[in-house]
Amino acid sequence: MPEEKKKAYVSFDAGPVTMDSGLPGVKLDFNYGARVLLPDDGEYRVRFTDLDTSSILYDAAGRNALVTSTKKYYINFRVEIWKDGVPALIHDLDLAGRNVHIRYPVGTLGDILAWFPYAEEFRKKHRCNVYCSMSPEIVGLFAPAYPQIRFIEPGTTPPDCYATYYMGIFFPADDRFHQPADFRVIGLQLNIPYILGLDVVERRPVLTPSKKRPVKEPYVCIAAQATSQAKYWNNPRGWIETVEYLKALGYRVLCIDKEKCHGYGRHWHTIPYGAEDFTGPRPLQERVDYLGHADFFIGLSSGLSWLAWGAGTPVIMVSGFTLPYNEFFTPYRVINFHVCNGCWTDSSEEFVHADFGWCPRHAGTEREFECTRFISSGQVCQTVQRLMADYNLHPEQGKARRRKANGK
Repeated sequence: MPEEKKKAYVSFDAGPVTMDSGLPGVKLDFNYGARVLLPDDGEYRVRFTDLDTSSILYDAAGRNALVTSTKKYYINFRVEIWKDGVPALIHDLDLAGRNVHIRYPVGTLGDILAWFPYAEEFRKKHRCNVYCSMSPEIVGLFAPAYPQIRFIEPGTTPPDCYATYYMGIFFPADDRFHQPADFRVIGLQLNIPYILGLDVVERRPVLTPSKKRPVKEPYVCIAAQATSQAKYWNNPRGWIETVEYLKALGYRVLCIDKEKCHGYGRHWHTIPYGAEDFTGPRPLQERVDYLGHADFFIGLSSGLSWLAWGAGTPVIMVSGFTLPYNEFFTPYRVINFHVCNGCWTDSSEEFVHADFGWCPRHAGTEREFECTRFISSGQVCQTVQRLMADYNLHPEQGKARRRKANGK
C-alpha cells in the first residue's frame, strides 16, 4: 500500500521565553501555549494542568530544556515545577493587568472583521491589556470604537508580553493544536470564541461611518468579486438582471469591489453590467461610509459583506458553497437547497487554497458550481422586495433608509 502522506500543520515562532517565573533560573510564559525554560542546575519535573477540566496535560522530568504544551489556544493553565524532587513553584495563569497579544493574519479583510470583536470581549473578561496586531488600514476602522484596545503592526511584539493567542481557521481542519473544534462544523466566526475560551455567541464589529451622506440619491451597494470561484454568483445573468431590477426601482447601484476585473485561469469576472464603477484601491473607511448610508448591500460570502454588516447595513448574501451558519446571521440569506450546497462546511471536504476553481464534488462536470448557478435573479429580487418591505423603503420617493418598527 502507498505510504500515507504526512499532514503539515502550521507553527509559529513565538520567540524566546524571557519572563522570570519566580524560581531562580526558570523562565515561564504563555506566548505559544504554556512554555517553561529549564536550566541545567538540577533535576526538574514539570506538570501542566487545565484547571477548568481538572485534566493533567503534561507531566514529565527534564533539565536544560524548553517544555511547551501541545495546545496553543486559550487554556486555564496551572504550571507546577519540582526541583530535585521538592515542590518549587505553582503558577496559575492570571491575565489581569498583564500584556496580552492577540495576533491576526494579514492579507484578509472579512476574517478579521469576523474575529476582532472577541478581542474586546477577552479584554473585558480578563481585565488585561490587549494588543492586537493587524494592518494599519484595518486598525483605522476599529480604533475609533475600541479605545481600550492597543494596536500594533504585524511582526511586532508587545513589551513584557505574558500571553499570545493566534487567530485563524487552521488547515488541515483537524488541527487541534491551534483550535479546539472543527471550523467547518461551527462556522468561520465562532471558531474564535472557542480559541479564546469565550462564550460562543455571534458578535458584530462596531464600525463608524461618516455622518455625511456621500450620495444624494437613494442607492444600494453591491460587491461581485471574491477570492475563490466557489464564492462567486455563478449564474451568468444573475447580476445583470438584479442590477436592472434595482435601477427600475429607482436606485443607483454602486459596485464597491476593489477589483474591476478578477479571476484566474478560465474563470474571470468583471463589474456587473449596468452598475456604477466605484471599484479601485479606495480606503476601507470610504467603503464603510458608502455602506453606512446605503439602503442595503448585496454581496457574497466575502469580506465586503462582513464590512457591510459591521457598518450596520442590511445585507443580502448570495452563497451556496457555505451553509448559513458559517457567516453572520442575516434574514436575507439567499441559498438554493435543491442543488448541491455546503461543500465548505462539510467536514469530509478540505478546502484547497491554491485551487481557484475548487469544486470538490463536481469539478469538471456539468454540475460544477451548481450551488450558485441555480440561484436565480428572481430569488434575489424577491429577497430585495422582502427587505424593502421590512424597512419601509421607497426609493422612487427619494426616501432614506428607515429602521424596522421593532428596532431590528
